[in-house]
Amino acid sequence: MQVRSIFLVCLLTLASFFPAFADETKIIKELKEGGKLILIRHSDAPGTGDPANFNINDCKTQRNLSSNGIEQAKRMGEFFVKNNIPFEKVYSSEYCRCKDTAKHAFKNFETFSSLNSTFADSSKTPAYIKRTKEFIEKLDKNKNYIFVAHHTTIQGLVDKFANSGEMIIVDRSYKFLGSFKVN
Repeated sequence: MQVRSIFLVCLLTLASFFPAFADETKIIKELKEGGKLILIRHSDAPGTGDPANFNINDCKTQRNLSSNGIEQAKRMGEFFVKNNIPFEKVYSSEYCRCKDTAKHAFKNFETFSSLNSTFADSSKTPAYIKRTKEFIEKLDKNKNYIFVAHHTTIQGLVDKFANSGEMIIVDRSYKFLGSFKVN
C-alpha cells in the first residue's frame, strides 16, 4: 500500500509540471513560425516607479536591475538561442532597467521612446500606445520583434499585466497567444 501512495504522489508531482512544459513547447512553436510580437517587461528591478530625482539620462537616478534581474535577462537571451527562435530586432524603452534587460538578454537593441513608462503620468499612455502601434504596423509582418518595456506599456498594448521578466506573446493583430517567464 505504501509503494502505491509513493507512486501516486510521484505521478501527481510529475503531472503538475506537464502544463508548464506543454505551454513552453506551444510558445516555442508559435515563435518559430515568425510574425509575432514578444512584449517583455524588464527583468527584476526592486521597487515601484522611479525616485523623485529621476533623470532618463542618468541611471543612478533610476530604479535599476538587481543581480537577480541581470541573471534573469541572461537566461531570457539563452532561451532564444537554445530554442533557435528567430527575431528581427529588439526595441527597448529608454529607461535603464529596460536597456539593461535588452543588453544582457540580446546584446543589440534600439531604444524607442514610446515604450517608456507612463507610471508617473498615465495621461501619456494613449499617445504612446498609438505611436507604438503605428511603428509596429510598418515592420515586416512575417518576422518576430522583441519589445522590452514596462507593465504600463504592455497593458496598454494588449490589456495583459506582465510581471518582471515575463514575456507576453501576441500575433500582429495583438491576439494573445501566451505568456512565458524563463526561470
